[in-house]
Amino acid sequence: MHMADALISPFVGGAGWAASLGLVGYSARKIKIAADDASVPLMGVGAAFVFAAQMLNFAIPGTGSSGHLGGGLMLAALLGPHAAFLAMASILTVQALLFADGGLLALGCNVVNLGFFPCFIAYPLLFRPIAGSSPNRARLSAASMIAAIVGLQLGALAVVLETKLSGVTALPFGAFALLMQPIHLAIGAVEGLATAAVLLFVWQARPGILHAGDTGAFSKKLVAALLVAALVVSASAGWIASSRPDGLEWAIAKVTGEADLVAQAPDAGSSLAGVVGAALTLLLAGLVGLALRRRLAAKG
Repeated sequence: MHMADALISPFVGGAGWAASLGLVGYSARKIKIAADDASVPLMGVGAAFVFAAQMLNFAIPGTGSSGHLGGGLMLAALLGPHAAFLAMASILTVQALLFADGGLLALGCNVVNLGFFPCFIAYPLLFRPIAGSSPNRARLSAASMIAAIVGLQLGALAVVLETKLSGVTALPFGAFALLMQPIHLAIGAVEGLATAAVLLFVWQARPGILHAGDTGAFSKKLVAALLVAALVVSASAGWIASSRPDGLEWAIAKVTGEADLVAQAPDAGSSLAGVVGAALTLLLAGLVGLALRRRLAAKG
């Protein structure tokens, strides 16, 4: 669902940048309060894991399309919404700067679409109330599924609205929306299942982790498990990822008969590129967390 510059006008792209930078500043101020030693490695490893997961496109049966995880909801449940948003911004920045996955002009819109909706809408308004203060297997599964679907639906609708407001393409609003929303409903259902699987695994090992980003409950073994998973997925994605167009590419191709207006996924054909990208994402998100922790320590 990464938008390319060809879909965005300078005005809409600038508005996306302003909104995303404002949210980054807001998140940085909020995360200072809860910053601890566990937050820094968690931000880096969590971001690297989601970067890798986004490379793993899966086919949507009967459509000719594919999808990949957004990951924002999963990170919000593990890290809390503010750290998760900063991690998502780090992921999308690495993808845009080094992998041409989403343009620079569209980067702000992509951060809003893939970061804001899952972290600041779906997580606090749906996931937390449904999961409750004492989650069990059924509540976590339901919360993951519903919040993932709604978050992705909002992001897909935002893509349609931003494209329409930009006015640089001839994509008809109604036809575009009627393709974008259903295909991302299917993708959201898969993301919900994957999010539930990861969160149930973590919850069984360390139940306290899912209480508003209680990172102190995260063990070194779980951090190591996420890191290994990130490396394995990033190294293998090029071999097993679907080559079909993703939901946005598919929708545009259906409307216009061409798919040149959108960015391609990160170099899924190269295992080395995936590992390098995951490592750079880990480094960037980790540096962001480290800088915030040092500023907090300096203020006493």
